[in-house]
Amino acid sequence: MTKLRLAIVGAGPAGIYAADILLKHDRPFDVSIDLFEQLPAPYGLVRYGVAPDHPRIKGIITALRDVLDRGDIRIFGNVTYGRDITLDDLKKHYNAVIFSTGAIRDAALDIPGIDLPGSHGAAEFVSWYDGHPDVPREWPLDAASVAVVGNGNVALDVARMLAKHAEDLLPTEVPANVYDILKASPVTDVHVFGRRGPMQVKFSPLELRELGELRDVDMVVYDEDFDYDDAARAAIESNKQIFVIDKVFSKWRSEPAGEASRRLHLHFYAKPLEVVAGPDGRVAAFRYERTEPDGAGGVRGTGEIREVEVGQFYRAVGYFGSPLDGIPFDERRGVIPNREGQVLATDNEILPGVYATGWIKRGPVGLIGHTKSDAMETVSHLVNDQSSWWSPSSPSEASVVELLESRGIEYTDLAGWHRLDTHEIALGEPQGRARIKVVPRDEMVTISRGR
Repeated sequence: MTKLRLAIVGAGPAGIYAADILLKHDRPFDVSIDLFEQLPAPYGLVRYGVAPDHPRIKGIITALRDVLDRGDIRIFGNVTYGRDITLDDLKKHYNAVIFSTGAIRDAALDIPGIDLPGSHGAAEFVSWYDGHPDVPREWPLDAASVAVVGNGNVALDVARMLAKHAEDLLPTEVPANVYDILKASPVTDVHVFGRRGPMQVKFSPLELRELGELRDVDMVVYDEDFDYDDAARAAIESNKQIFVIDKVFSKWRSEPAGEASRRLHLHFYAKPLEVVAGPDGRVAAFRYERTEPDGAGGVRGTGEIREVEVGQFYRAVGYFGSPLDGIPFDERRGVIPNREGQVLATDNEILPGVYATGWIKRGPVGLIGHTKSDAMETVSHLVNDQSSWWSPSSPSEASVVELLESRGIEYTDLAGWHRLDTHEIALGEPQGRARIKVVPRDEMVTISRGR
């Protein structure tokens, strides 16, 4: 029987689901799958993109762990595509590759002052508070008033982590260095800005409601933002999520101003214009134009310019993919150009043997359910494309291990992840915490490799 040797680059949900779906697929050939991950640990954005105080979402890891723990998928962690292993290497050892590298960079916000000291991308901040090994362990939380631009769940995560008292994170897996810096934060006011109205937000109702449950944090909304037009009223009546969001806002509007030590302000109809510098050249204010509904579901400018004094600025306007060596890349959308997961060459023809799934395929939209259906679509094409698979000259499973070892690459495997997982859980036990993440990459590798 024919055997498919498949490489999957990226061991987040997209890559793991693709492997699982292929192994369960009704197919006329055997399968051998190797997952390559540039970090020493698997699970991608579920481990490094979900706020530590959201263990419910992190429960997805349980399902992913069950897939890996079956033992029919090999994983090579701490291996970077394009540096430790190349496209030519993959063609020598595999019949095909699926790229599931996700989107981890911040999308651009092209306004003056965006690169000032004190202006940050939300993805950078999320990576820091989630203990990503490749970002600095320090973070300059030195402002009393902070702006966050964006109306999606990442903006809410950033705002919540900035406003929340560090002590309330102690039951979670927040890394020790993150806790220490958040505890010393001087923040008193976090301002979240959205370009459109409160009924056009991308928040999930649950995430929004959680903001109002923060201890010693007052929610501040502004009546001028809630003069609904026909489109907003229609959205409330026709969409259950928008209906719930309206109820949350109505509750906050009816509550008297409290005496909390911190405030979380939500501003709508605010089009970003400029991050304003102070005399020291650092972020001093955020300038925006007040917008209004245009009657067609969008907004238009009013010409009214406003400014809020802030000492830090975070843009949470989306994630963006990164190009991969030897693979076509759409610089505008931040994805690998593809047709239902089949990667397209520059002439728009299908590139044999090369596939994509997850956010690097479709962009950073959708939930875990979308990731599964994405993988099904890609895997279906892979199975049907047998005639155009690569013909590797050295397809044995042992040859890949020999290649990595000959290059001195300290890769981590599934047993190594179990060691690291057990170690992190043990670190947290004395403090009654789920785990304490190991942050430095070299320490992760050392523990994983049993040294």
